[in-house]
Amino acid sequence: MRHPCLTRRGVVAVASLALASTAAFGGVAVAASDAEPVSTPVTIKTPDGQLTSYVVNARIANPGQTRLVETAVKAAGGVVVQSWPQIGVVIAHSKVSTFRADVLAKGANAVESVGATRTVAVSEGTPEVAGASWGRGASGYKQGAKKEFNGDLESDESPAAASDPRETEQWDMTMIKADQAHKITDGSRNVLVGVLDSGIDPDHPDLAANIDVPDSVNCTDAGRPDLSATGWYPTTSDHGTHVAGTIAAARNGVGIVGVAPNVRMAAVKVVNDAGFIYPEYAVCGFVWAGLKHMDVTNNSYYVDPFEFYCEDQPDQYAAKEAVRRAVAWSTEQGVVHAAAAGNSARDLSDKSSFKDTTSPDDQPASGFVTRTLNSGCEDIPTELDGVVTVSSVQRFPAGTTQSRLSSFSNRGLGKIDVAAPGSSILSTIVTNNGYGTKSGTSMASPHVAGVLALMKSVHPTWTPAQMVEKLRQQADDKACGTTTAGPVCVGPVEDNSFFGEGMVDALDAVS
Repeated sequence: MRHPCLTRRGVVAVASLALASTAAFGGVAVAASDAEPVSTPVTIKTPDGQLTSYVVNARIANPGQTRLVETAVKAAGGVVVQSWPQIGVVIAHSKVSTFRADVLAKGANAVESVGATRTVAVSEGTPEVAGASWGRGASGYKQGAKKEFNGDLESDESPAAASDPRETEQWDMTMIKADQAHKITDGSRNVLVGVLDSGIDPDHPDLAANIDVPDSVNCTDAGRPDLSATGWYPTTSDHGTHVAGTIAAARNGVGIVGVAPNVRMAAVKVVNDAGFIYPEYAVCGFVWAGLKHMDVTNNSYYVDPFEFYCEDQPDQYAAKEAVRRAVAWSTEQGVVHAAAAGNSARDLSDKSSFKDTTSPDDQPASGFVTRTLNSGCEDIPTELDGVVTVSSVQRFPAGTTQSRLSSFSNRGLGKIDVAAPGSSILSTIVTNNGYGTKSGTSMASPHVAGVLALMKSVHPTWTPAQMVEKLRQQADDKACGTTTAGPVCVGPVEDNSFFGEGMVDALDAVS
């Protein structure tokens, strides 16, 4: 749901999270608009005996209301896995088939919406909560002030002049003028970037020095923060390690150099071993970023199991609302978010122009539902208000610094904020602590996260709203150009459907 006081381009600034939904209330969803079709329903079956995960959203985000929601969860036969009173969201597990209806009945004055977060049983089980319903990050977890790094800050003003061995291969850094920005600053150690992804290789020589271990966390334990020593390590995917290298691979005479090679990164693991990012994982990640007063997050994913969450479907609405609240609250804490636009080559501004054929993706392909969409169906978190949406470009012609939209990149007039390189990007990987290339809007977004980190280094008092405004203003205008095949680019050079306001500019960010 879009907050009625916000525009797509605006940064979330919510004075209160007392959120009565215009799209769903009391678990009953309505169509996004009388002029649009209802999206194709997807029934999430919750048979008795199957452990199912739910988000339960309070009508008002405060500790008292959240306690009432917890009471309703327990009365309906559920277990409270994690409570986030800051946003009025409770993560619950239940084996009762009627849990949704029961929790609405038991918490009629407190529950705004409830929805299953996956179409399959919970694979990780229910974490031990030791009889307590409030986990780390909730009211019992002290939220400290932003920590200042006490290490050597010399490189903030005087970046090293020497090049790392493979820096000459990083055409992407030249394209966004990061190489020129580094003559001014490599970034400040006081800036912390949350990498919401599959974890970061803890001993990679280009990354280890920049990983903030105390602020790293694993959110894939059913959406409950896991602070175990190795929980945030990558297991089945090096996606997060690749993303991290683009953001802040160190300038250390080894390998490559990131966009902001002197800032710190926290590994916020939101991808489980099967490759899924469920809503409760994303909620945990965004709230954790706010609790830790991170400056920037990178989000190179969409939240599973739906590529598009539709507000006129109760389960999808509740999950989307929980993530939206988490993004809004963390932004209020000073965190600015960059996100990948997606790799489906879709026009996000016109959901009626295509059908979603790959959801819910936690089912085998035979379980996919061909879905008609409407404007209330959104790719989250990238389409949420205040999130910087990044499209991908490829170098074209080869060997130049010119570019065109990557063939896989999503697009959309009024949907894309800025563009960045995302095709054949060289960065860090887990295997042999080495280097490799990957392609996707997942690779474009961390360039923007890195630029935001540089900007915050030079302008530490800027708010998320100011940073997004300046990022868009400073982007280098990129005209649609002419094409003979493929999608049509629309809009003026200043803000079009392919590149938004243009190529992100690291040099302007620090000048």
